[in-house]
Amino acid sequence: MAAILKVEGLSKSFGGVEAVKGVSFDVHEGSIKALIGPNGAGKTTLFNLLSGQIRPDSGSILFKGIPVQGLSPHRIASLGMARTFQQINLFHGMTVLENVMVGLHLHTKTGFFSGMLNLPVSRRDDRFAKEEAMRILEDLGISELAYREATSLAYGQQRTVELARALAQKPGLLLLDEPAAGLNIKETAELGSVIKRIRDSGITVFIVEHDMSLVMKISDEIMVLSYGQKIAEGTPLEIQKNEEVVKVYLGE
Repeated sequence: MAAILKVEGLSKSFGGVEAVKGVSFDVHEGSIKALIGPNGAGKTTLFNLLSGQIRPDSGSILFKGIPVQGLSPHRIASLGMARTFQQINLFHGMTVLENVMVGLHLHTKTGFFSGMLNLPVSRRDDRFAKEEAMRILEDLGISELAYREATSLAYGQQRTVELARALAQKPGLLLLDEPAAGLNIKETAELGSVIKRIRDSGITVFIVEHDMSLVMKISDEIMVLSYGQKIAEGTPLEIQKNEEVVKVYLGE
């Protein structure tokens, strides 16, 4: 399987503290790869480096063979890398449908705000965006929420809306930052099924997650960070048997 993402020697320090230290890895096309590690391991910093929120001190990030280190988040998203965040960040005062449509405007000729001028081309784009957004909501099983105000929904439903908005960007690679945070057991199981369906639809998934049962059930490959360094990489079974990983999680 070809690598959709290749990372070599990635490092980032904050005030003398090395958050990510010379990390190298691949994410293979059509797979679900998980990134795990204790709190403070550097997982979110690594995601921020990949998606352009922060710039690396050194190292390279190749996405579909294109160097993306140092590019803006918008440029990286336009190349086909979408991302969700630990903190839900939906637009207040907008419906679920409108929130998802914002993600689609990467793929329409008119921007979201120029659409307010109501030109014929923007009306066509608006129709396309509405239909496509509804299709995504149907795929995720929340189409009945389309006209509800997004930030009024229950926490788990808001997480699904954020996932829908990321999928609306039509990514080749989807970065999920702790998507099961705050979900109950039933919602987490449903999320696992959704993530596998997303992978099966042809989208590669790279996920940071604390819920080990979810990670072990859905991942093709797992990478473990500790104090900013990669300490292990392999299948779920290999990670479960890795002595260094067991030490990091359970102590000596």
